Amino acid sequence: MSFRFPPHLYFVLSAIFHYLGPSFAVLLFARVPVEGVAWLRIVSAALVFAVWRRPWYVWVKANNETRWLIVGLGAVLAAMNYSFYFAIDLLPLGTVAAIEFTGPIVLALIGTKTLRNLLALGFTATGVYLLTEVRLTGEPMGFVWAFVNALLFTFYIILAHRIAKVGGNTRPVDRLGASMMVAALVITPLGIQDALPAFTDGVLLLAGLGIGLSSSVIPYILDQMAMTQLSRATYALFVALLPATAVLIGVIVLKQVPTGLEMVAVLSVVVGVLVARES
Repeated sequence: MSFRFPPHLYFVLSAIFHYLGPSFAVLLFARVPVEGVAWLRIVSAALVFAVWRRPWYVWVKANNETRWLIVGLGAVLAAMNYSFYFAIDLLPLGTVAAIEFTGPIVLALIGTKTLRNLLALGFTATGVYLLTEVRLTGEPMGFVWAFVNALLFTFYIILAHRIAKVGGNTRPVDRLGASMMVAALVITPLGIQDALPAFTDGVLLLAGLGIGLSSSVIPYILDQMAMTQLSRATYALFVALLPATAVLIGVIVLKQVPTGLEMVAVLSVVVGVLVARES
């Protein structure tokens, strides 16, 4: 009998890395344009998957449905990360996190079948609302990019969940690696020119590799591990952890101490996750 870690643990670890990477990326924006940082993130992650998993073999083994899912997920990954970086360049990370949650919470509501999960959804939604006060007085284009990212993040949950459970004779992590290769191809025309300054600076290249590992390799692999054991609705509910994690990362990395209201919000999100049960 094989032992598996609970999917909740995979998601918590994924949530931590989900905002560690962007916090490092914001620091890199001072040296490399936003488009270039997005390119470094995706391409460095694709190179890691290429060396580690050789994901091109997936194309030989996969059926047509799986191939289309891989292409779709790859395109979404490229566009999602591109829009996310533009959003966090113009708006606070917490605001973008709140907007990012609007799509997944709809998925959670659609898939919720029990009173207990409705209660859990209420706790998490309340926590996110209290945690991130979205003000319409920031950069207008920042909000445009943030809502585009929220829509794409919803597509990511749908497609990544299908990739995790599509079955066949390929492994989820290999299908993810193939999707990242597609993402690298999609984002290259958009960002390679702005990434050129990093090619002459070893420190910048290492920073880009670190962002790729912490943002697009580790969390996405952990997502696949969680998705193989969770329904799409339950996973979408757990996405509520992301804004709460942003506060904790802010304390550790950016030395931003949360207010009492933010602490109450984090507690509300945690209670929601504890209440949730598989639908």
